[in-house]
Amino acid sequence: MITDPISDFLTRMRNAQLVHLPEIVLPYSKIKFALAKILEKEGYVGRVESIEEAKMPRLKIHMAYESGRPKIQMISRVSRPSHRVYAKSHELPRVLSDFGIAIISTPNGLMTNKEARARHLGGEVICEIS
Repeated sequence: MITDPISDFLTRMRNAQLVHLPEIVLPYSKIKFALAKILEKEGYVGRVESIEEAKMPRLKIHMAYESGRPKIQMISRVSRPSHRVYAKSHELPRVLSDFGIAIISTPNGLMTNKEARARHLGGEVICEIS
């Protein structure tokens, strides 16, 4: 049983890139799909698709590499089930002086720290990626 599906998602991505897997398949959930779509939009992963198979839907993520190196250099969970981290719009983190992104859960859904700052929205800081 997985107690923190978001940490599991991030760890699977980190491990897949360490061994240069071309794609990963994991259990589907709306929040994982939203996280993966943000990473796809920002160029950190390739194509993201939902696979409808027999009983359980799956999420397929094609990993992205540049010159043999993973596009994601660092990925870390910020807010955990035991320690939630919230930030107001003017307190949102700047990852590597805005060269990286943080994913924020806002009342308007998941978005990057840059988009949340532009919309003047705060929320829970899910993870940081560079």
